[in-house]
Amino acid sequence: MGNVAVLGVQWGDEGKGKIVDFLAQEAEWVVRYQGGTNAGHTVIVKGKKYILHLIPSGILHPGKKCIIGNGVVVDPPELLKEIEDLEREGIEVKGRLFLSETAHLIMPYHKKLDALSEKLKGKKQIGTTLRGIGPAYSDKMARTSLRVHDLLRPERLKERLEETLRVKNLIIREFFKEEGYSFEELYKDALAWGEALETYVCNTVHLMRKIIKSGDLVLFEGAQGALLDIDHGTYPFVTSSNTTVGSIFTGLGIPPGHIHRVIGISKAYTTRVGGGPFPTELEGEEGQRLRDRGGEYGATTGRPRRCGWLDLVALKHAAWLNGLTELTITKLDVLDTLEEIKVCIAYDIDGERTEEMPADLDTFSRAKPVYKSFPGWQGLVKGTTNWEDLPTQARTYLEFIEEALNIPIKMVSTGPDRVETVIR
Repeated sequence: MGNVAVLGVQWGDEGKGKIVDFLAQEAEWVVRYQGGTNAGHTVIVKGKKYILHLIPSGILHPGKKCIIGNGVVVDPPELLKEIEDLEREGIEVKGRLFLSETAHLIMPYHKKLDALSEKLKGKKQIGTTLRGIGPAYSDKMARTSLRVHDLLRPERLKERLEETLRVKNLIIREFFKEEGYSFEELYKDALAWGEALETYVCNTVHLMRKIIKSGDLVLFEGAQGALLDIDHGTYPFVTSSNTTVGSIFTGLGIPPGHIHRVIGISKAYTTRVGGGPFPTELEGEEGQRLRDRGGEYGATTGRPRRCGWLDLVALKHAAWLNGLTELTITKLDVLDTLEEIKVCIAYDIDGERTEEMPADLDTFSRAKPVYKSFPGWQGLVKGTTNWEDLPTQARTYLEFIEEALNIPIKMVSTGPDRVETVIR
């Protein structure tokens, strides 16, 4: 199989968790390299639903080992709760999960500042998950944040927390007129987090080097989607990390050349959460039908997702950014009942046709989709496991996507369970 990267190539929520879970059967290691608790990977195994936010989906396979890399921002209480929930289900975590000592922390004040800042924007809200991701990454870049290893050093933790909390409390109390945080209480909590997490903490850069040299197969698990990338997405309606393939190298400390396959995950249609342009969005009854059939409500926030037709212009952009070697289409079964299915093949912007996704938000907001229509198959795709058993119209639809992107579709998800997968 070689080392495999699995990345979302839309606005997130593409079904990466299920695909990573499926591919993890062949890998020794599954690793996360960016994002934080704003990621919600839903995996269904034998009818049992698991929702993971920080721990890689490979943890559900006995014997597989998982890494949370330095590029991830870690919320200690949330990680500890996730570990506890898994162990309650009989899933062993100790000895199988490794946490980077240099991963930056999401602290309680990051969450409060996230919510207060978003509220201040009024109608111009970005639509963040309010999990403190943006403020945590901001502190990382400002070189003022705490890292995992600080939790294990009481004196350094005290010094760093006092310094940071002085500034955060000033902003919260003086600017937002809200209640700040007690240093003593937060320091006590942080020491407890460190004690509980110490068994998982290590130098994951050194660990990754040993893994790569040993020849063990690695599965790189992306969070969010390419169109939410801080540099290449629909800024400012993006996440706070790089969600494209390059962040694997910085988020884990490995050099290029050690990834052999890059699998892009795309739904058979398109969704996004929060604000920002969405040319193929379906409003009213059509959009609600897709939302209900697809269960399009956030695993992390529960928010309803905006739904629309597949956008090949945006997909081509994401394919180039990530150097995709293959594509996986998920939720094909959601389209089962439709008489007609549309695909956006170009944009009309101020009367001019283009097949390129604009970088400028104002220009992109004026993009109107140019569609190609396909007859629906109106049959049951759900549960199909063989390519030949898919309805002819469904195969025609998928083959058109392949040809338009010049990328082979190797997997198709026909339902949420692990076994409801076509391998081509």
